[in-house]
Amino acid sequence: MASPIEMRGSQLIGQGSGQTEAGELIVNYQRHFRRIVLIALTIAASLNFPSANAGSPCREITFRAIAYVVCTVDLHAYLVRLFWKDPQQQPYGGFDHLPRRIENGPLVFAMNAGMYEEDRSPVGLYVERGKALRPVNQRSGSGNFYLKPNGILFIHGEDARIMTTERFAAERPKVEFATQSGPMLVIGGHIHSRIKSGSTSRKIRNGAGTLDSHTLVFAISKQPVFWEFAQLFRVRLGSRNALFLDGGISSLYAPALRRLDSLYPMGPIIAAYVRK
Repeated sequence: MASPIEMRGSQLIGQGSGQTEAGELIVNYQRHFRRIVLIALTIAASLNFPSANAGSPCREITFRAIAYVVCTVDLHAYLVRLFWKDPQQQPYGGFDHLPRRIENGPLVFAMNAGMYEEDRSPVGLYVERGKALRPVNQRSGSGNFYLKPNGILFIHGEDARIMTTERFAAERPKVEFATQSGPMLVIGGHIHSRIKSGSTSRKIRNGAGTLDSHTLVFAISKQPVFWEFAQLFRVRLGSRNALFLDGGISSLYAPALRRLDSLYPMGPIIAAYVRK
């Protein structure tokens, strides 16, 4: 069954929002304007950083006849940061307003970083620069976020881990950045027991996994998936722990691949910058 959180995200600018016809025209105009801005930013990036393509962490792959974009990020070479609200305390909502550089390193890719409420606030734990802006969510409910065990991706210095929410709550590790989502896709090398072959819940999806203590791997599908997505992380990418981030609204910014998605307003965003 599709997650109601996923469905809610897909309706932010669509049917059932209660908008008037005039309001819908305004939203459509804003969406097209955002797309134009993003295209302009991508062109500018290609002009300013002509060598960025060669150093991109992202690549296109095919696994079992399904196409994906995979971005492998070694924290010794890249800074990974989470973004929710801008300096004016408004949700970023998309890739167009993200900082293009951090510590003089250019932005190389970004994607949505977990499920969110209608006001674009994170559903679960959310930490930026060591400050918890949303607490750990251990409640039960319906939808993919609550398909337990769910989990938490967190970064501290040049170390990165993904673990189940229950383990995280018990161990209370130090974190600088963290996002909670669900379900876990892979747990200790095994696919989540409730993610089955032949599942009818199939959407464009994105997620993250760990390869070692300092390397994260992110993936977004180009076709609807679920069980196949868990297989990608466990079999093709070799990730022993992987976390589902979202589906239906999954988006990617990867200028080296000319990907500049702007489908829906987003909640939390995760982004990688070249470490200088």
